[in-house]
Amino acid sequence: MAGRINDEDVKAVRDAVPIDAVVSEYLQLRNAGGGNLKGLCPFHDEKSPSFQVSPSKGLFHCFGCQEGGDTITFVMKVDHLSFSEAVERLAAQAGITLRYEEGGYNPSHQRGERIRLVEAHKAAAQWYVEQLATSPEADTGRKFLAERGFDQAAAEHFSVGYSPQGWDHLTRHLRGKGFTDKELLLSGLSQEGRRGPIDRFRGRLMWPIRDIGGEVVGFGARKLYEADNGPKYLNTPDTAIYRKSQVLYGIDLAKKDIAKSSRAVVVEGYTDVMACHLAGVTTAIATCGTAFGSDHIKILRRLLMDNGSARVIFTFDGDAAGQKAALRAFEDDQKFAAETYIAIAPDGMDPCDLRLAKGDEAVFDLVEPRTPLFEFALRQIVVRYDLDTPAGRAAALDEAAPIVARIKNSGAQHEVAVQLAGMLGILDTQFVVKRVAQLARWARDRGGQGPAPQRGPQQYDSPSRPAVAGPALNLRNPVYATERELLKLALQRPELVSPAFDAYGVDEFTAPPYAAVRQAIMDAGGAEYGLKDAQEYLVRVRDAAPDDAVRAMVTELAVEAILRKTVDENYAGDQLVTVRRRAVERRIRDIQSTLTRLGTHGDPAQLAAVQNELWVLQQYDQALRGHGAAAL
Repeated sequence: MAGRINDEDVKAVRDAVPIDAVVSEYLQLRNAGGGNLKGLCPFHDEKSPSFQVSPSKGLFHCFGCQEGGDTITFVMKVDHLSFSEAVERLAAQAGITLRYEEGGYNPSHQRGERIRLVEAHKAAAQWYVEQLATSPEADTGRKFLAERGFDQAAAEHFSVGYSPQGWDHLTRHLRGKGFTDKELLLSGLSQEGRRGPIDRFRGRLMWPIRDIGGEVVGFGARKLYEADNGPKYLNTPDTAIYRKSQVLYGIDLAKKDIAKSSRAVVVEGYTDVMACHLAGVTTAIATCGTAFGSDHIKILRRLLMDNGSARVIFTFDGDAAGQKAALRAFEDDQKFAAETYIAIAPDGMDPCDLRLAKGDEAVFDLVEPRTPLFEFALRQIVVRYDLDTPAGRAAALDEAAPIVARIKNSGAQHEVAVQLAGMLGILDTQFVVKRVAQLARWARDRGGQGPAPQRGPQQYDSPSRPAVAGPALNLRNPVYATERELLKLALQRPELVSPAFDAYGVDEFTAPPYAAVRQAIMDAGGAEYGLKDAQEYLVRVRDAAPDDAVRAMVTELAVEAILRKTVDENYAGDQLVTVRRRAVERRIRDIQSTLTRLGTHGDPAQLAAVQNELWVLQQYDQALRGHGAAAL
């Protein structure tokens, strides 16, 4: 096993790779105010963005699902990596050579399994590209591409490659690079043969499939020879780094333009993606041998941000299979906040054929005149019925109305119901509208979920929030609100509350989760440590947290915006004084209760001591009222 990564190198990686640069590889980020950025959380489904990133602190936090941490934590969670694997990936991006406490520098065979599988795919992709460019045998592949309008430059842009027909060319090449047979089998690049591992892909055109971060995680391979008895397209099997239902071909190239334009075009094949991009439709992506489904929607929603102008256009062949695919896509339509459309080329051509026949402009125009996906789905239903008869119209309504009732936006639902009445030729429009509304109401009564509620920093008393020891943190309670604000200042602006804050006891924070955060700050060296190195200070506080719940609270408080626009010493002083005065008042009440219990017959010495403490506290309270933070 590899030794422990040197702490200085871990810190160097954190400092070298900005968290916003890493996160923006996976989702669109927008300004959230106060120097923070926001986006749709990659760890749970949500309608409005509650995921926030603080570039200055190197932290992220989701106010919906409570996931949070630093750059390394984000990479670990989003790509399911171990700590060492995440540090190694980020170090490679930053060009940092890592040192290990045991065994010096890390030899390649010690790298984490996932990192090794990604590296094997990267090496394979480069080798396949070289084969297509230089191998005489690959002439069949070059001709295939040329016949579809793709020259060498296009092939290089999309890193298209060629796998030779021999049994183990790639396997032997990767062995020479230091990869073990076990790694090659786990990666899906090789498979067991009679005498050991052999190449999985042989005699095929190879399209590298990258994840949203740009790493090669699999391949799509197209048959070229009649003697090949395999399927027309052969994909990498499911592995530790590849799930075909969770990747989109071309997403690495399209993600920036999808986020910028709030538009995505979903096509059916690798060559369709190439044709679209070369024609100027740079938001095109495709699934990899599977139907478009929920996991694909999650990827797109994080880029589209579900704003009101977002658009998703599906291009399907006009044949029965294409229509079936469109109807499958419509089944998940309501998982999008974006508007969904379908575009079918004339004569049922796919984008690749259309580009060959009519040029780039025709491909570009294909995705402009669009039919709403719900309209297409409804037309596919009503066309099967005889609308000239009352029975036919009633039967079509019975099948189509439940689809319209699934539309969550009530205004859109009403409008589509009116359109459905027109499509069916039913003159009584209100009858159709009421029928749809009734079905929608029945669905809600049976427990169907309506629009997701807005989630944000104000909803900390939500029952769905992961429990932290103690009562729910209802921020309408002014005591909790002030304690929270003071902790945010201690984590985000320690220079404004030091050194006074470090003299505050854990018991001055009445909410147990806040008391736990106060203890973590104390264990990390106090807020005064934050004056030396703000980012390292937050790392120390998170490391000092006793469990994940407290660690999540630390991250949340470090990222959440401070309530005042102008944050200065006066504001910080007000929070310090308010928390201290409430603690003093609680102690005064406790002492008064003790005096009542002792009465006039208690021990005189004990009575005198208690009365003296009461007098001191009352004087201190007066000083705080009169002089504010100067009396602390």
